[in-house]
Amino acid sequence: MLHLASQSPRRRDLLARLGLSFGRVDVDVPEVRSAGESAADYVVRVAADKARAGLRALIESGEPDDAIVLGADTEVVLDGVVFGKPRDAADATRMLQALSGRTHRVISAVVLAGIGRQAEATVITEVTFDVLDADTIAAYVASGEPHGKAGAYAIQGGAELFVIRMDGSHSGVIGLPLQQTAALLRSFGLQPQPFAIYDHKA
Repeated sequence: MLHLASQSPRRRDLLARLGLSFGRVDVDVPEVRSAGESAADYVVRVAADKARAGLRALIESGEPDDAIVLGADTEVVLDGVVFGKPRDAADATRMLQALSGRTHRVISAVVLAGIGRQAEATVITEVTFDVLDADTIAAYVASGEPHGKAGAYAIQGGAELFVIRMDGSHSGVIGLPLQQTAALLRSFGLQPQPFAIYDHKA
């Protein structure tokens, strides 16, 4: 059975779009970038750590040996600096000021882990923000949306108004690149049924 090693409601909703049943496993993985570690390597490592930690937890709880765990991580990167989740409103403001009028990268990694096998995919999306004035940033931070979001914004929310251009995966920026995730699942013998969740009778 497939399990999602994430507490993110956004990843849960995205994975559900693929039409597969899945469980959830809570993991506590440190998200600390090592000295000299590239941003891309860091994102992949965290995603892999989540998947492997989830698999270990399931095995220890007596889950069948055919369990498959999906781990994912998404980070915003500007000038080589990883913008994780803001600590507070001031940190969110600082991030948005830095992203204003600039093009940044969003790196999203997905890792599937099963006993004796692992596969991964990484997607890099370039996002260009409009110039954000102080009032716009203050209002957005006050909305509470930046809390818990890499780079202090949610592209599927109010921050979609900030985006001039995006080159890459929209779902990857949200937190789970669906095309690449579906391909990984198929490589593990699972068959996504994304269109089965839609009712075309209306």
